[in-house]
Amino acid sequence: MNNQLQEFAREQLKTGLAKLPESNQHFFKRMYSHENLDATICDVVDAMTEEKLDWAMQQVQRSLDKEIKAGA
Repeated sequence: MNNQLQEFAREQLKTGLAKLPESNQHFFKRMYSHENLDATICDVVDAMTEEKLDWAMQQVQRSLDKEIKAGA
């Protein structure tokens, strides 16, 4: 994945995570930054390896879809 796509993915993750409840954000931190749960969600996303970005985007999108369905 080139740098431009990585940056796009990171911004999309940050935007999506900001729309989710704190419990989802905490779960995301436990998955991707279990050694530093005090890190901000932005720092966690920025520190993620390229290999994890696609899967993380799928997870966040599924969580957003669940939130929308639950609110309907």
